[in-house]
Amino acid sequence: MGWLDYHLHEFTMLNSTTGKPILIALPDPDKLDDRERLLDWEQYPADYFSFENRTAWYVYDFGDNWEHTIEFEGILVREKDRKYPICTDGQRACPPEDVGSVSGYERFLEIIKDPKHEEHKEMIKWAGSKFDPDQFDPKKVKFSNPQTRLIKLFDDMRHPGL
Repeated sequence: MGWLDYHLHEFTMLNSTTGKPILIALPDPDKLDDRERLLDWEQYPADYFSFENRTAWYVYDFGDNWEHTIEFEGILVREKDRKYPICTDGQRACPPEDVGSVSGYERFLEIIKDPKHEEHKEMIKWAGSKFDPDQFDPKKVKFSNPQTRLIKLFDDMRHPGL
């Protein structure tokens, strides 16, 4: 997605063995509810996809509530000397981290389209110079290891600003 993975998030999928929903998540220290969550650096959503179990729901940043539906389309034949995982397709740019909810993103897009808006320069600078919401290049998608992200997350929390 391009987000930094420091907001609470969770995947909801069906466990094909039990037929019950499972949650794979960054743990919530405030325990929003009593549902059991599998740790997202120990359990991978990809392990639960199959031809019979094609859908997962992903929520990122419980405050802004970015909701996604993820559909398993099939299995590609592994090519020799190709680094995996790969992104084969997609649409549109990821909204900037902390832009707010869908309405915050819509407001952001209105501001960056209007060079006369009083917040235009500030928003463009904040978003990292030029931001094109229609731009997407699957070759630029980078995958990271959840365990590495976790280490960085906790390092950032212990040493903010480094």
